[in-house]
This record gives sequence, C-alpha cells and structure tokens, in this order.
Amino acid sequence: MCDASAVEVSDLIEVDLGPRARGYFTTRGLRARPVSAPNDVGTQARGAEDGSGGREDGAAYDGWNLALHVGDDPQRVHCHRRRLEELLGLEQGRHLAWMNQVHSAVVSSAQVDEVPTADALVLDARTADASAGCCVLVADCVPVLLASRDGALTAAVHAGRRGMLDGVVPATIDFLQRAGAEPADLWAAVGPSICGSCYEVPDDMLALSAQREPACASRTSWGTPGLDVAAGVLAQLERAGVGHISAGQWCTYEDSRFYSYRRDGVTGRLAGVAIPR
Repeated sequence: MCDASAVEVSDLIEVDLGPRARGYFTTRGLRARPVSAPNDVGTQARGAEDGSGGREDGAAYDGWNLALHVGDDPQRVHCHRRRLEELLGLEQGRHLAWMNQVHSAVVSSAQVDEVPTADALVLDARTADASAGCCVLVADCVPVLLASRDGALTAAVHAGRRGMLDGVVPATIDFLQRAGAEPADLWAAVGPSICGSCYEVPDDMLALSAQREPACASRTSWGTPGLDVAAGVLAQLERAGVGHISAGQWCTYEDSRFYSYRRDGVTGRLAGVAIPR
C-alpha cells in the first residue's frame, strides 16, 4: 500500500532560491515512526559504518522515502514521487528530474525521462521540453540547491565527503557560468546533513580531508576526529563568489524528521528540489 496521501505541504521545508525559483527539502513525513539519536552517540555512529544501525527491518523506510536504490518497494517510491509533484503544484504531465548518484564530481544536464549517472543536475528552463525541476537525494550527505536570478538555471547537488573534496560544488558553479549565470547572481541553499559534531572519521581521513578543504575539519561532541562536510561546502560556495547563501542548522543524525544512514544503516532518502517559477 502507498501511504503518500498522508504527506502534506507541511512536510516540505521551503528555502530561498531567489525571485524566480523555488527550493524545498523533504522530511520523513508525519506518519514516520519517531526515531531518536541514542544516548551513546559515539558508539552508534561508529556502529553504523557497516550498515548495522539500530532500527527494525520493517521500519527502515518508514515515512516519505523518495529513493529507488535503497531496497524499498519501487511502486511505493514512485507513488511518493508522484505525491511530491502534486504537493509542488506541477502541471499534469510535467515531472521532476532525478540522477543516479555515485559520489563523484560529475555534473549533468537535467533531461526529461533520463536518469544520468552524476552528482549534480543543472536544469536549463530555456530548453525545449525542460523538466519541471531537478532533485538530489541524501541521508547524511549535503544537498545543495542553486538558482540564477532569472530562474532560467537551477541545480541540485549531492555533496558527500568524496564529492565535496573532489569539487562537485565548484564544478556545478562552473557549469552554470558556462550556461550564462554569474556567481554573484546565484542563490544557494544548503540542506539537512550530518553535522561535524556527529560525523566521526579516522585520524588519517581527517588529516587528508583537511589538507584538501581546511574548512571541513571538525571534532565530534565526544572528542574524536570528525568532518563537517557542510562547512566545506559553504566555504566552496563563498570562494566561488556565490552572492546569496543560506544554510539551516539541521543535523540528520540528531533530528528524527530526517533519514540518516549513520544513525540507521538501512534507511530511506530525503530529497532536495529546485524548481523554476
């Protein structure tokens, strides 16, 4: 059974993408089973590395999972995606563009009825048969939405640790520039992700990551080496000269409204969506 009818507009977090675009991040939805971060945060974060999070199998996809690649029922996921399009008020026959994410720095054009292997999608609303919007899926990685002042160009970016370090964010901005957008006239919204106080990594990973992007260096709340991928993303946006940047203070690991791979192991994915007005 598809439970997407239970999802409401209030389950969407709207963000500022300027005067000619709309941006949203989804949550698990009102019918999601409550999840709380465990008291022993450090132990649970380390244990989730192998996908052995503490949730029951039947609860892994509770709520508004929008990912087809995580083991959920495809029919249910397609139903959730249709519900998302309804809540966004898209005209009948117009659909969102998705991608096959692989933790790369590859940027692709959003196309109707195509799912490219990439970690950033750029939608040019000036092209014929343009999709209604572009999407990114995450469950701890950093989702980034971008839009030009005139709304002609929008982008959805998947910035995990590897993608952030390999430059998926500046690669997307370069792509937008080649399409005619000026960085100073771009709006960027950084969405829910695991925070630097919860993302524990080995010492050598912290050292190597900090060499490539110093802003991502962190310590966990229990005193071990950590990474703040969102801080790295924000630093890259600022260096690129993006004129309007916003970021919420959400942590997917700590906040039960969101899916978290680190917390749960097998789990769903939330979406970031950028739509030209």
